[in-house]
Amino acid sequence: MRTYKFKLYQSKKNKHLHQQIDISGIIWNHSIALHRRYYKLTGKSLNMYDLQKHLAKLKKLPKYSHWSLVGSQAIQDITQRIDKAYKLFFGNLKRKVRTSPPGFKKVKRYTSFTLKQAGWKLLDGNKIKIQGTVYKFFKSRDIPTDIKTVTVKRDTLGNLYLYFVVQEEINQNNQRMTGNSAGFDFGLKVFLKPSVGKDIESPLYFCEAMAELKIAQQNLARKVKFSGGWKKARTVVARIHQTVVNRRRDWFFKLAHELTDKFDQLFFEDLNMKGMQALWGRKVGDLARSEFMGILGYVASTKGKVVHLIDRFYPSSKTCFDCGHVYKELNIKEREWVCQSCGVIHDRDLNAALNIHRVGASTLRLGDVRPSLTAVAV
Repeated sequence: MRTYKFKLYQSKKNKHLHQQIDISGIIWNHSIALHRRYYKLTGKSLNMYDLQKHLAKLKKLPKYSHWSLVGSQAIQDITQRIDKAYKLFFGNLKRKVRTSPPGFKKVKRYTSFTLKQAGWKLLDGNKIKIQGTVYKFFKSRDIPTDIKTVTVKRDTLGNLYLYFVVQEEINQNNQRMTGNSAGFDFGLKVFLKPSVGKDIESPLYFCEAMAELKIAQQNLARKVKFSGGWKKARTVVARIHQTVVNRRRDWFFKLAHELTDKFDQLFFEDLNMKGMQALWGRKVGDLARSEFMGILGYVASTKGKVVHLIDRFYPSSKTCFDCGHVYKELNIKEREWVCQSCGVIHDRDLNAALNIHRVGASTLRLGDVRPSLTAVAV
């Protein structure tokens, strides 16, 4: 599966799509409320098909007639996502993993709706018909015919995008294989420390934008909330954040292609990013390791390369690469340490990268599942 992303033209007709997204948010909140009430009364989960029948009946009532503006398959997708989220939540409870159940969402922050076989039609050129209205989009490349779903999504600036999920075979036979592999240690001062080659520094785009963002946020705070000036100032803040996201994502794709061109097998630690963010906050968010790993996994899959994670509890920094001695007293401030067993002086991050490479290569099995191609929109 692969996802193609295209931006819609700015048009007055786009208000219909924004309205459909808002209504989808209302339906989401209504469904969550029904789930909670049903569980409170019966102690059981609400069946997805019963919920779908109930929503179909509500659409026929005058009070909920505006729900008909949203395709029936979009409503089915909402109920399916809620059902999946609740199953994950209750499954995690059994496994004693702390997660939150699906909750209410602010309608203006609700971002998308999804259609499957009905409710849309691709027309000639760069046009698509959604719920009877024709829209134009920037068609930068051809779209395969085997389309599974179409998602309409908006960002914080009010721009609308189309996401086509297609069934597509990726030809990996022509990809150049190098026979090389490497381990990578993720850090705060250095984005990636490879077991071979130079350090990879992070551009830290959010930190770069902090001065500009501070001025924009101060300007926003001075405005009367929901006034015309406030809306313009809010757009300026949102545009700065969007620029940071776009620049970072572009750099991630370029880095992912660079690494997969050099190495066939790439080994990383499975880190607890939520725990790291609780300790170091904004810096970890700016590094955005989870997003990078998703993009790297996608790029590696298209090239027939492998991204493999080792156990997060393996003491890669504390284990001497030369003799295997574990320096249990190593603290986060020590960037170098001397092995008490063999006397070798270790750079903390390089030693970790070498250990990650060795452990990853020893635990990698043929046929390991690679990340899904639907993880990233291209």
